[in-house]
Amino acid sequence: MSVLGALLGAYAAFAGVMYLGQRRLLFPAPTRGEEPVIDGATVTQIKGKDGRTVYALFVPPPSGAPTVAHFHGNAEELVDVVPLAWAMRRAGLGFFAVEYPGYGLARDHAPSEDALYSDAETALWHLHNGHGVPTERVVLQGQSLGTGVAVEMARRGHGARLVLISPFTSVPDVAQGLVPVLPVRWLVRDVFDTASKAPSIALPVLIVHGSRDEVIPLSMGRGLADLFPSATLMIVDGGHHNDLFVQRGRRVVERIAAFALGEYVAE
Repeated sequence: MSVLGALLGAYAAFAGVMYLGQRRLLFPAPTRGEEPVIDGATVTQIKGKDGRTVYALFVPPPSGAPTVAHFHGNAEELVDVVPLAWAMRRAGLGFFAVEYPGYGLARDHAPSEDALYSDAETALWHLHNGHGVPTERVVLQGQSLGTGVAVEMARRGHGARLVLISPFTSVPDVAQGLVPVLPVRWLVRDVFDTASKAPSIALPVLIVHGSRDEVIPLSMGRGLADLFPSATLMIVDGGHHNDLFVQRGRRVVERIAAFALGEYVAE
C-alpha cells in the first residue's frame, strides 16, 4: 500500500505541476519585443481592455483588394511575421497581424484564451473602423495556435473568408495526445474548441496542413474539413508543423492568395 500511495502521490504531483504550468507550455511567448519594419506599413497601438495596449502591423492593400488578418503561432511574435507580410504584399493583398498579450511588444500582459480573443477583436474593430477595411474584404488567417483565434473571430463575424494553417480540433485534444496518462480534458483552462464552433461557421474555409505534421496530426485538419460547411483541404506533401512556408512557400502563398481573391485553383 505504501508503494501504491507513493505512486498515486507522484501522479497527483505531476498532474498538479502540469495544471499550474500549462499556460507556460501553451504560450511559450517570445519577448524580444522588436518592432516590425516594412516600407509603407504601420505598427498601431490600440487601447484595449483592462488597460492593455494592443499592437497590430498593417500593410495597406491595393485598391479594392482583400486584407489578410493573420494570427501567428504560439512561439512567434509580431516581428516574426514580416516575411509572410512581404509574401502577401507581393501576392497583391493587404496584411494585418495582431500581437498577443504576453508576447513581444505586448510582453507586459498575461496571455489567456479570453485575453487573446479580446485583443484580437479590439484590433479587428480598428482594422474596420480605423483603417477603413470592411468586413467583406477581410480574410481571417491563423497558424497553429492562431487558428483558434481566427475561428473565434470568424464566429463573431469579423471576416468574409477563413484560412487555417496547421489547425487543431481543440487544445485538450492535442494535449491528450501528448500526455495520454493524465486526464487533461479536465485540467486544460484554455480550450480553443474549434471543432465545436466549426459547424456554425458558414464562411468559405481553406485548411492547409502538412502530411508529416509532428505536433498537430493531419487527421485533425481532415476532421475540421469535414466539420466546416464549406471547406477545402490543401495537404502539403512532406510538410511538417513549422516548415510549410519553407518547403512549399510559393505554392502555399499562391493558394492562399487565390482563395482570398475568390479564385478557384485545382489541387
